[in-house]
Amino acid sequence: MNRIKKGDQVIVIAGADKGKKGTVSRVAGDKLFVENINMVKRHTKPNPQAGQPGGIVEREAAIHSSNVMVLNPATGKGERVGFKVLGDGRKVRVFRSSGEALDA
Repeated sequence: MNRIKKGDQVIVIAGADKGKKGTVSRVAGDKLFVENINMVKRHTKPNPQAGQPGGIVEREAAIHSSNVMVLNPATGKGERVGFKVLGDGRKVRVFRSSGEALDA
């Protein structure tokens, strides 16, 4: 079970986009794609078969999971995430500071 999942609200703690908040759109191993974070310009050739025009396209690049923290909506800050096994055997993610569960 990963500490950060698709759809999580995160805050960037290191790098050029430090302090920015966003939603995880894709997870690829230990790399994350966060909406409107780590934007890069990609020079693309036109592809008429796919209906794709050429030019300079701006898109999100991957950011390492160690450079983001899950955002706690109660405090508005990034917090560490741990795991806890409930009485019915389910394993859920919890904030380390408060013990509050992320997963319903």
